Amino acid sequence: MNKRIRTAFLTLTSAALLTSAAQASGNLEIFSWWSGVEAPALNALVKLYEATYPGVKVDNATVTGGAGTNAKAILKTRMLSGDAPDSFQAHAGQELTGTWVVADRMEDLSSLYKSEGWARKFPKSVIDLISYKGGIYSVPVDVHRSNVMWYVPATLKKYGVRAPLTWHEMLRTCTTLKAKGMAAPLALGEGWTQQMVWESVAVGMLGSSGWTDLWNGRLKFTDPRVVDTFVIYGQVLDCANKDANDLTWQQASSLVLTGKAAFNIMGDWAAGYMTTTKNLKPGIDFAWSASPSTSDTFIMLADSFGLPKGAKNRTDALNWLKVLGSKQGQDIFNPLKGSIAARTDSDLSRYSVYSQSAAKDWKSKTIVGSMVHGAAANETFTGGFSSIMDTFFIGHNAAMAAQASQTLADTAKLGQ
Repeated sequence: MNKRIRTAFLTLTSAALLTSAAQASGNLEIFSWWSGVEAPALNALVKLYEATYPGVKVDNATVTGGAGTNAKAILKTRMLSGDAPDSFQAHAGQELTGTWVVADRMEDLSSLYKSEGWARKFPKSVIDLISYKGGIYSVPVDVHRSNVMWYVPATLKKYGVRAPLTWHEMLRTCTTLKAKGMAAPLALGEGWTQQMVWESVAVGMLGSSGWTDLWNGRLKFTDPRVVDTFVIYGQVLDCANKDANDLTWQQASSLVLTGKAAFNIMGDWAAGYMTTTKNLKPGIDFAWSASPSTSDTFIMLADSFGLPKGAKNRTDALNWLKVLGSKQGQDIFNPLKGSIAARTDSDLSRYSVYSQSAAKDWKSKTIVGSMVHGAAANETFTGGFSSIMDTFFIGHNAAMAAQASQTLADTAKLGQ
C-alpha cells in the first residue's frame, strides 16, 4: 500500500461513521471472487471497514475463478438453501436484477441511497443499471472498461507494427506478425476471456445502437450483420494461441509482457495486475488503446454488493455498503484494482495514468453494458452462451452459433 493510500486509510473516518462504528459489533461475511492478484484491493476495503467498525470481524469468503464463474455457482446453492452471505459481489445489471432481485431475494437500498446522498454522487446511468421497478438494489464499488487492447510499445517497435484501429486492420497485422515469426499475435485465455473478444468484435461491427438492440430483442442473432460478427471473430481466433483454454487471463496477459504475443484484449483489471502485481509503469512498460473498431465506445461493467433478505448480520452489512459507497472507500479500492470509481467525485490524483484516461473516456464515450459481465443480459443467456462459444472455438461455424444464440435469446426472454 503506497504512502498516499496509507494516509487516506488513516484519515478517512468521518464523525458520522465513528458514531455508528461505536455501536457495531459482531461478524460480517462478505462473498466475492476477488482472490489472487485482485485480493490487495479487496483487502484494503476490509482493513478500512475493520478500522471504521473495530467491533466487527470480517469473514472474507472468496471463491477463485475468473469472472466469478465458480463463485456464482456456490452463491446460487447458498441463496436457494437459505444460507445467504451478509453481502455478496455481483456485476451490476441483469446479473443481479435479472436473477436475485426478480426472485425477491434482495433488499431495496433506496433509503440507504437517500441517507448517504448517493443519488448526487453516482451517475444516473449507473443507478439505472442497478435499479428495478423503482428500487435500488446494490452499491457499485467500481467501473471497469472491458474493450481495452494491451500491448508493449517495445514489442510493436521491434516488429514494425502499430496498434490496429479496426478489426480488419487487426487481421492484416496478425498476418504481418506471423510472417515475421510471431506464432500467435493475439494472447487469449480461458472461455470468458474469449467471449470478451467476441463482445468487442460485435460492438465494433454493430455499433452501440446495434449492440443495444441485441439485448432488447430488436435485432436477432440470425441477422446477417450479427452472423458476420461470428465470421470475423473466427478469423480473429486464428490469430490467437491454440492453448487459450488452458490459460488464465493473467497468463494470457503475461504472453504480451514477455513478447511472445503482441496484443491482449482484456478488461482494465489488467492494469491493476500490471501495475500492482508486476510493478510496471503504464505508458512506458505497457500501453493500451480501445479494442479495434470501438474507439468511440466504452463497454462497461461494475462490481457491486447488495443486501440479501434475511442477512444474519444486517446492520453490519449495511455499514459495509456504506464503506463501499464512500469516497474514501472507492479511492482506496480502485487504484489497486485498475478500475475507476463509480462515484463522480473521486480524487483522480490518486489514480494511474491509465485510470485517468479511462475516467476521461467514461465521461466522453458512448456507454454500453457488457454482456459477458452481466450488465446487458441475464444469467440464463450468459450461462448458455458460454457453451455456444466453447463449441464455436472448435469449429468456427458462424451460422450455427448465430442460430443457437437466437434460440437461447428466446429461452432467456431477452427484451421481454
